[in-house]
Formats: sequence, C-alpha cells, structure tokens
Amino acid sequence: MPRGDRDLILSRHDVRFLLHDWLHVEELTKRERFAEHSRETVDAVLELAADLAAEQFAPHNKRNDAEEPEFVDGRVRLHEEVAPALRAAAEAGLLSATMDAEVGGLQLPHVVGTAVQAWFHAANIGTWAYAMLTVANANLLQAHGTPEQIATWVPPMLEGRFHGTMCLSEPQAGSSLADITTRAEPQPDGTYRLRGTKMWISGGEHELGENIVHLVLAKIPGGAAGVKGISLFLVPKYLLDADGQPGERNDVALVGLNHKMGYRGTVNTLLNLGEGAHTPGGEPGAVGYLVGAAGGGLAAMFHMMNEARIGVGAGAAALAYTGYLKALDYAKSRPQGRPAGAKDPAAPMVPIVRHADVRRMLLAQKAYAEGALALVLYCGLLVDEERTAPTEAERVRAHLLLETLTPIAKSWPSQWGPEANSLAIQVHGGYGYTREYDVEQHYRDNRLNPIHEGTHGIQAADLLGRKVVMAGGAGFTALQETLSATIARATDAGGDAAEHGAALRAALDRLVEVTAVLHAHPDTEERLANASVYLEAAGHVVVAWIWLEQLLAAAGRDDDLGRGKRAAARYFFRFELPKVGPQLDLLASLDRTSLDTDPSWL
Repeated sequence: MPRGDRDLILSRHDVRFLLHDWLHVEELTKRERFAEHSRETVDAVLELAADLAAEQFAPHNKRNDAEEPEFVDGRVRLHEEVAPALRAAAEAGLLSATMDAEVGGLQLPHVVGTAVQAWFHAANIGTWAYAMLTVANANLLQAHGTPEQIATWVPPMLEGRFHGTMCLSEPQAGSSLADITTRAEPQPDGTYRLRGTKMWISGGEHELGENIVHLVLAKIPGGAAGVKGISLFLVPKYLLDADGQPGERNDVALVGLNHKMGYRGTVNTLLNLGEGAHTPGGEPGAVGYLVGAAGGGLAAMFHMMNEARIGVGAGAAALAYTGYLKALDYAKSRPQGRPAGAKDPAAPMVPIVRHADVRRMLLAQKAYAEGALALVLYCGLLVDEERTAPTEAERVRAHLLLETLTPIAKSWPSQWGPEANSLAIQVHGGYGYTREYDVEQHYRDNRLNPIHEGTHGIQAADLLGRKVVMAGGAGFTALQETLSATIARATDAGGDAAEHGAALRAALDRLVEVTAVLHAHPDTEERLANASVYLEAAGHVVVAWIWLEQLLAAAGRDDDLGRGKRAAARYFFRFELPKVGPQLDLLASLDRTSLDTDPSWL
C-alpha cells in the first residue's frame, strides 16, 4: 500500500491531537508503571502500528470479505495472508503493548494501546479480531488466573503462538446466560470435564497458531441456580505436554460455521464440548481448569466482556473513521454538477465536496467518527487512572466513571458508526454500493457491532437499570461532575464554547431530572421499557461533552485540524444535541406504547 494511503485508514494528526493535546498522555509517563516511556516512545509505537496496519492488514481486507473461512473436512480453512499479519503484530510487541513486563509486555498506557488497536480495526477488523480476543483473554487470566495459569498460558498468547476466545452463548440461551446448560464435572486430579454446546464463538477454530485457549462459562453440578452458579474454565484446544508444548487433542469439536454479513474474515463457530470426538486421557469430555472461584465465573468473565465491549466500540469508531476518510477523499476528487445558482451549463463541473449537502453528510460522519474515537480513548485513559492514579479516591472515581460509561462506549459508536458508514456510501452515490469501493464493506462490517458483546437493548438496561444507580449513584454523580467542570471552563472561554456549554448544561440538567423520575417509578418493567431511548439520549449528552472538550483543546489553533474541530463541534451542537430534548420528554412521560402493544397485533 502506498504510504499516502495510510491517511485513508486513520488520521495520524487527529490521533496525536487526541492523545497529546487533549488527553495529555505524556503526564502518565511520570508514574512508576509507565516510567520507561515518553512522548517519543508513544509516537514511535503509533507510527509502527500505522505502518503494520497499512502494509500487513489493509491489503487483504477485501480478500477477507471475498474469501471467508471455509469448513473443509472438519477443519477451518483461511486464506494465507491472515497468519503473517497476526505474526507481524505479535513480533512487533503490539499484542503485549499494555501488559506487564513480567509476561513480556511493554507496559504502555492502556489509552495508547486503544489507539494502537484502532489502526488495526480500521485497516482490517476481520483479521484483527483474532488478536483483540487473544489480548482480552490474556488480560482476564492476568486478573483472575493463578500464577501457574498466567505463566503457562499468557506468554504464548502474547507471542502470537496461542490464540484466545470467549465462550458464553449457547443456542438455546443466547444472551440469557442464566440459562446455559454446559456442565463441568469435577475430577479427582483437580481438573473438570466439560460437556455442552457453545454458539457464536469468534475465532473458535482455526490453524493460525499452535493452540487455542477457550475461556468457557459452565455450571458445576450442585451449584447455585442462575448466574450465581456459573463458573469459568480454561479449556485449551490441545492439552500441554510435560514441556509445556501442545500435545493431546482436547474434546472440543467444530460443528459448523456461521456465515455473517460482515467481519467475514473472522471465523465464527458452533462448538461441541465433550461429545467424544476426541478422548483426552482415553476418556470423552473436554478437560478444563477452573479460573477464579467456583460460582464466580460471570464476574470474572465480565473482565473480558467489558474490555471487549470497549473494543467493539473502538472497532465501530475506527470503521466509521476510515469510511469517512474515504468518502472525503472521493468527494474532493469526484467532479459532478455545478454550484446552486450557476447559470452557465458549459461551465466546468465542480468536485462534489463543493455541494452543501455533501458537506453536511461529511460533517455528520466527522462528528460521529471523531467523537466516537475520542470517547473510547477517554475510556482507555480511565483504565489507566483506575490502575495507577496517585490516590485511592482517584482510582475509585475512575473505576466508577468507567463502569458508567462502558455501555455508552460500546453502544454509541455501534449505533452511529454504521450511520456514518451509510452516509459514506451515500456520498459515493451509485459507486458506494458496489464492491469496487471499500465503503459498502465497512458498512456491513460495522453493522455487526450493535449486536457484538451485548445488544443495544442489553447495554441500555445495564446503563439505566444498574450503572446510574450503582454505589448509590456515585458513578452517575462522577459523570455529572466531569461534564459540569468542562461546562465551567467553556463558560470562562466565552464565544462558541460558552454557547455550546450552555446547551450542554441544559441537556445534562434535563438528563439528571429524567433519571430521577424514572428511578422513582416503582414498576421495573415500565421504568426500563424505553431504556434504549435513554441510552441514546445519554450517549448524545456524553458525546456533546466530548466535542466540547475537543473544542477547548483546539482553542487557538488556526490550522485545518483546529478549524475542522470547530466545524464538527458546531455541527454536533446544532444538529445532534437538540434531538435529546424530545427523547427525554418521552422518557419522562413513562410512555407505555411498547408495553401496551399485544404481540398478536404485530
């Protein structure tokens, strides 16, 4: 890929602006964990990620889409460009970028790791998904595994030799994890034998490395009912021999592949555990190792799920971003029509970017994509704050704020990222829905993200039903305080910033008021009936704050980046934030339209 095309993946200038001018990541390098790093090392890692994304990942993105994984003779066949790309990222140390030095990590700030991942999401989300899942798997084991489990399984994953998955859903249960039926029978040697079926398992079977480490939710017989009876198990594709090398095949069998509208490069599988397709130790049953405490599986898995949720948001933001850059490039180079009011039909055509409606669509994409990327980077910074902030109070506050923002960071980019990709297709006109151009694939890839790692409705119920009231509402209060501090700075700045700050203040106050109304209502079903509307409204308020923050960070910049930030912020406050008012009014009315609609009427 020519070097100039890197700037059609992500904007290096914007990533540097967000990390350095807005989030001031260099300040983190004053902390002990990150003391080996500086602005120079951060920029070097980002440049390396940009290079690898352009040279190893982007060139086979369309091939991933055209030559999706195949089920041949009981095995998964992928085309030959996927494995070298993943090896290159692993060999460059990018899988272990944020991990502890003790397991071979670089100990970079998590916010920098989020930016690194964004390059690969944008270049080729289908191939990068294998790495994203592996890193999240390794992070879970770091947090909940025994020292022996960490030493045995984490380094090979970070080296790219082993890959990782998360196995939650089952055909009959879907997202209702309390209803899973996979069982784990304890064995005399301390291991467990698992039997059951897992569905929608991304990366569940392939030959990209030496082994696959499945993290599987299952129930131990005699345990508590519901989610309190769920435990977490490490179930490898191959058991390890005495030298720690892959040896005997475990009883995990591929049943079939799910063929998707997007992310076609990521194999998605139906797996059977313990059906006797393989007999480790001469017996059927998938050998598993308990991770964490019995009955604590869902709590442990949420460590990986929450990381994956923000990763999904980052992927949605990155796909929106690359689609926007390609639409912008096309609009600047595609001549068509003449300015409104032009009288001479013989006058030369103008690039379509000269037409106001095209600029409107590009501004919308810019507002969605750059706002979403900034949001997930901010969440990355909160991860660093909850781990390394100087005081316990600061760490607790960062944790509460991150918990509150996680459903928004997953769902807002996943809702508006595909909308940005839809607009990118529209800017291309008839060419946009042909496979000659990338934007139709970006849309299809991104349309999976509203479902990945918990649907929009699940995130909405999590935000309204749990996150805004957890710890006595401490996380929601921290969010209010954070937004209010920015509004105060904007008021002092005057001009457009003060105007936008006043609009945000009104929306925030109304959000707080409506939240109180909803939680004062005694009927849980009625309170949560329109939770998705609440999530969308709260998300718009948060992203308006993100744009106000960017506007303040760009103050005084008289270059294209600064002018672009001001234009996109103005667009968001004029076109997007006003949508929140009617949504909050609807929520305050406790509308029962959905509840009162009998299924027989539909």
